[in-house]
Amino acid sequence: MLLVAIGAMSLPSCSEDKLGDTIFPDVDETLDPNSYTYKLDKFLKENYLDKYNLTFLYKMADVSTNMNYNLVPATYDNSINLAVLCKHLWFDVYDKLAGEDFLKTYGPRIIHLIGSPALNPQSGNEIVGLAEGGIKISLFKVNDMDINDPEMMNEYYFKTMHHEFAHILHQTKTYPNQFNTISVGHYDINNWQDRDDNQTASLGFVSTYASSEFREDFAETIANYIVKTDAEWNRLLELAGRGWEPQDDANGYTWYYCYFYYPNNDPNEEVKYISEWSFFTDVNEDGSVHRYFYDGNTGEVIEVYEVPDNDGVDGPDAILEKLNIARQWLKNEWNIDLDELRQEVQDRQSSYNIEELRKQVTDQ
Repeated sequence: MLLVAIGAMSLPSCSEDKLGDTIFPDVDETLDPNSYTYKLDKFLKENYLDKYNLTFLYKMADVSTNMNYNLVPATYDNSINLAVLCKHLWFDVYDKLAGEDFLKTYGPRIIHLIGSPALNPQSGNEIVGLAEGGIKISLFKVNDMDINDPEMMNEYYFKTMHHEFAHILHQTKTYPNQFNTISVGHYDINNWQDRDDNQTASLGFVSTYASSEFREDFAETIANYIVKTDAEWNRLLELAGRGWEPQDDANGYTWYYCYFYYPNNDPNEEVKYISEWSFFTDVNEDGSVHRYFYDGNTGEVIEVYEVPDNDGVDGPDAILEKLNIARQWLKNEWNIDLDELRQEVQDRQSSYNIEELRKQVTDQ
């Protein structure tokens, strides 16, 4: 200890030390107007870096990716599309509802676009988004983007944005543990990808991925509620309230059915399962529902019945209970009204014009 003390005393003080040339050379951060990517680079600097201290990477940085995957960069045009859509459907929404300082404080520091999916060849799982430590969000599969396919845009990009940001928020302020108790015993972290959407809905999950573990369930509940239309959300709750029966086809693929019938209307016959698109429905004067289909081979009208819901879970109630916990958490911890947030996103999703949004980049 004495030697350390003497050594420390022999060092020159900071005020007396003359600093030499820095080992980090000056870097000219001025954008090159002659660069092919100048307009997008300028847009990203002004709308992300200067405003939120966020680096928006579209020229893929391989050191920022998992080297176990074969990945390719995002195309320039699709990078423009996602850059303006992230702003319109995510950053501008939170600025409006939570104030301009919210994302400056809690938003990610890096958004990284990657052209290809990260595909696990063993499990077949496909990574479409990652949130790393509340710092970086990666969006994959950018080169497959079809701007005219709303369902695809929601599934792979818009939902991913809100899903990964939900992770950042709950990594900052944890949500109530009560959420984790609702579906105990029904998560399957190893085989969730083999489950069916209808089956997991009946168990109280908004998606198969939500059924992998409770943290993903929480983020998926928020993200799906935000991006699904009223019709899509109500359809999910309807399917969650049904019973589902798995049946393997000749190729070994498992299908899930929620209706069945008895051949020849004979309960002693082997049950046959049927999709909901294969029969007719009549509503009687007393409100009762009559389902039937016409057997073209026999000319017989055959009664169709619902598969009993015997999984022991009230699917719609479980989903709505989770949603309410997320709703209260966002309000209490972040002063964000989830329903206002959803309505703002829905309005923007249903009315944006991509060519008009792209002009923020191309008309500079």
